Amino acid sequence: MARIELTDIRKVYAGGVEAVKGVSLSIDDGEFVVLVGPSGCGKSTLLRMVAGLESITSGTVRIGERVVNELEPAERDIAMVFQNYALYPHMSVRQNLEYGLKNRKMAMPEIARRVDEAAGILEIAPLLDRKPGQLSGGQRQRVAMGRAIVREPAAFLFDEPLSNLDAKLRVQMRAEIRRLQRRLATTSLYVTHDQLEAMTLADQLVVMNGGRIEQAGRPMDLYERPASLFVATFIGSPAMNLVPLDSTGGAGEGLAGLDGLPGAASEGVVLGIRPEHMRLVEAGREPGEFVADLTVTGVEVVGAESYVFGALAEKGPEIAVRVPGYSHLEPGTKVRAAGRLDAVHRFDSASGRRLD
Repeated sequence: MARIELTDIRKVYAGGVEAVKGVSLSIDDGEFVVLVGPSGCGKSTLLRMVAGLESITSGTVRIGERVVNELEPAERDIAMVFQNYALYPHMSVRQNLEYGLKNRKMAMPEIARRVDEAAGILEIAPLLDRKPGQLSGGQRQRVAMGRAIVREPAAFLFDEPLSNLDAKLRVQMRAEIRRLQRRLATTSLYVTHDQLEAMTLADQLVVMNGGRIEQAGRPMDLYERPASLFVATFIGSPAMNLVPLDSTGGAGEGLAGLDGLPGAASEGVVLGIRPEHMRLVEAGREPGEFVADLTVTGVEVVGAESYVFGALAEKGPEIAVRVPGYSHLEPGTKVRAAGRLDAVHRFDSASGRRLD
């Protein structure tokens, strides 16, 4: 196990394209850190620089007590799990697990111990004599993780390992990866574009945008107190509702009851609220609430609850409201929603940064 320390990491490609722009990040010994962000944000490039698969333009990568900038991947004491499994198709599962250890000239009794232990942890012992082509996607992913486990590395690096699996299997494997990491207590850096995957796996969640860290912290801290409009809309599904204040300093047609909210009379402010902090009402509002008059644009039923989407005034922003059970509301229906004033977030419209 080891601590990973990234200090002002930059990556500039030919032509001056800057993919990673001065990232600094500390990953504690045994911590599970997830990098999340849209395609092209630099998260995979950053992971590959930690792994040694991508050169570092400037900055320092430290794993444990060593600066590893100039070390080859095999010298960094890390193990990587890829999205395409990277298994040798002509070898059995056992041979795939043994391969890296044999290259390190490890004694066969120790190799056998490690392989049997990993197979037991991952419940793949009955598969050891099969070839990868005889396995399901989930089984192949377990073998890929087993190949990482047998190395007993200082750190695990995961590059979108579940992206090739179907939705049901992704949920199952997500739980298995988290259980496995907690059992082994190995420092882990995990890359994904799936914010739900990121929220459920991470001890520390790092949201990247345009080659920089937008915000880092515990998943629920980012959800409950996003530092920017980007984080507010990237984390959470449906995204946070956003209402830009108009040029007169008002909140626009269709809203009432914002008088007591700091900044609600200021131009250049964007108000945000999560769908679960709103409810449909017949009329009026409770103390500490504001109201929004909406025209229903659609309904998403997701089982035990539904999301009602409605436009605020003509050509106004769309607002999502979470409601229990199955909603029968039809597009075009006029409804009123009430939202908690204490759950409203305020952002600067120019910079996108949080105001409080």
